[in-house]
Amino acid sequence: MDGASFILVALIAVALLFDFLNGLHDAANSIATIVSTRVLRPQYAVMWAAFFNFVAFAVFGLHVANTVGAGIVDKSLVDDRLIFGALTGGIVWNVVTWLLGIPSSSSHALIGGLVGAGLAKSGPSAIVWSGLGKTGAAIVLSPALGFFLALLLVLAVSWACVRSTPVAVDQTFRLLQFVSASAYSLGHGGNDAQKTMGVIAVLLYAHGAGGEFHVPLWVVLSCQSAMALGTLFGGWRIVHTMGSKITRLSPMQGFCAETAGALTLFLATGLGVPVSTTHTITGAIVGVGAARRVSAVRWNVAQNIVVAWVLTMPAAGLIAALAYAASGWLA
Repeated sequence: MDGASFILVALIAVALLFDFLNGLHDAANSIATIVSTRVLRPQYAVMWAAFFNFVAFAVFGLHVANTVGAGIVDKSLVDDRLIFGALTGGIVWNVVTWLLGIPSSSSHALIGGLVGAGLAKSGPSAIVWSGLGKTGAAIVLSPALGFFLALLLVLAVSWACVRSTPVAVDQTFRLLQFVSASAYSLGHGGNDAQKTMGVIAVLLYAHGAGGEFHVPLWVVLSCQSAMALGTLFGGWRIVHTMGSKITRLSPMQGFCAETAGALTLFLATGLGVPVSTTHTITGAIVGVGAARRVSAVRWNVAQNIVVAWVLTMPAAGLIAALAYAASGWLA
């Protein structure tokens, strides 16, 4: 194996490590609600989520992978140093926030890493501003949509169940949470794993492998497997924040939050928009809490999460730019 091939294989391994950490970091997004409502024990919940994370490739297209691979940084400028910087920025920020128990966005850490490394290499001309603008808009729109869909679902379900006993409602939604949690995990795997697929695909393109930009099947399967494996290991610090610190959830509320989040992710993935699953489910959880009463939401916790969101892209971008500058040995 020559030097260029070795570097390519090593960077693909780093990309899959990021995908694993994405699953580890974002496991809370998929299982926090179903664990906090005690419908499933944590060890069973992660297995449930990991399965649906993996099979997502059979349901969704590769629109998000194409956006990340060719729609954030000009693919003609991509080289080993840029990808190394982008992945380093995403991984370092993920690890820091995971250790602190902060549910930041793995997706936007990766996007921030790509932008930071791209700017370090070629300045503003490296950025595909239309693609970045679409992603930036999703930072605001995905949690807002999750919030309002969850709010509407809680109101609709509460009206539909007005004549039912609390015990009957609880039992019904304990069963329905299996469906909503499955849908959310499917949406999580469909949107998040594709971001790493896009990074690996553009790296292969930069090395001249396969000619035109595309996502090979082995890349799809590798990324879905890495994310599912990360989910299996769980992210227990963040599960606690997402599942109980923001607001207390009943099975009915958990169902509404997961369903609202899943609908948002399905829409975004279909449109090829790389959204944050963390932003989406947090918005939905806040929505169901606010539907009960405004004081049911611990707004100080939500505020801390929002601060982490704001910091994610610039922090990951700065780390990526520094890593790009320090990686001259890859040139």
